[in-house]
Amino acid sequence: MEEDLNVTYITFGGHVEVHKYRYLYFIVVLIVYILIICSNSTIVYLIWKHRDLHEPMYIFIAALLLNSVFHSTNIYPKLLIDFLSEQQIISYQACLVQFYMFYTLSDSEFFLLAAMSYDRYVSICKPLQYPTIMTKRRVSVILALSWLVPACEFVVLVTLITNQKLCSFTLKVIFCNNSIYKLFCVSSRAVILYGVFVVLNVVVLPVLFILFTYTRILIICYHSSGEVRRKAAQTCLPHLMVLINYFYLISFDFITARLQTDFQKTAHVVMTLQLVVYNPLFNPIIYGLKMKEIYKHNWLLSYL
Repeated sequence: MEEDLNVTYITFGGHVEVHKYRYLYFIVVLIVYILIICSNSTIVYLIWKHRDLHEPMYIFIAALLLNSVFHSTNIYPKLLIDFLSEQQIISYQACLVQFYMFYTLSDSEFFLLAAMSYDRYVSICKPLQYPTIMTKRRVSVILALSWLVPACEFVVLVTLITNQKLCSFTLKVIFCNNSIYKLFCVSSRAVILYGVFVVLNVVVLPVLFILFTYTRILIICYHSSGEVRRKAAQTCLPHLMVLINYFYLISFDFITARLQTDFQKTAHVVMTLQLVVYNPLFNPIIYGLKMKEIYKHNWLLSYL
């Protein structure tokens, strides 16, 4: 920790030989960040530009990809600065902001995936009622809640954390995540209980809802024609791939932060980075290639 005008600094101790490979790390991460911004923004632009893609399913996809851009921007610029710095530090206040944005946007992804599963459920199981259920107003409300609910809940959590006394000033990670709890002198019961409430509300409940909707879809498809099954597979498979991957990675993040066991540093960095690399980088590929309408416009755009 360093003191400067009463500012508390936290040291990131999770970097692996950063002084030796700083320029290699910088180039690789910069390329990944540029790819994330360009690929996600391209799909969002295609959906915004073409009126035939102004449907709930594609609007939710655009929101999910835009969320990935915000999520990456919360992490990558600071990482790039750290690679070129002699000391990998961050002020405690900035760390709390990064922590807040990281989990707000992470959990917004679960809400958006739940919204997408609900859209597919209504489309496949109640096709005649789809236009009256998935109205523009309802889509707007769902999108707003997907960002506002996690944002509001994590404001309370960060407020509780702010009052905690620090006894450690080194995080064994490369950005501010759940490991921040290990800085505190004493574990607060209020923080623990509220943290459990937040996880249940913004992670477990959306995942259970998604599993319920896809179970209903599978039941309907089992008794339907081959055309319905093909449509369901084409639109639902990408969502399931993203959900399974993201739930696995976010679970790893929560578990490792709570365990007292120290993981091998390189393995921990690799697993941590997967959370901010896999989905932001591969979501545009999954949706761009699997969704026929998006792929069609993307294919035409390459010839413009």
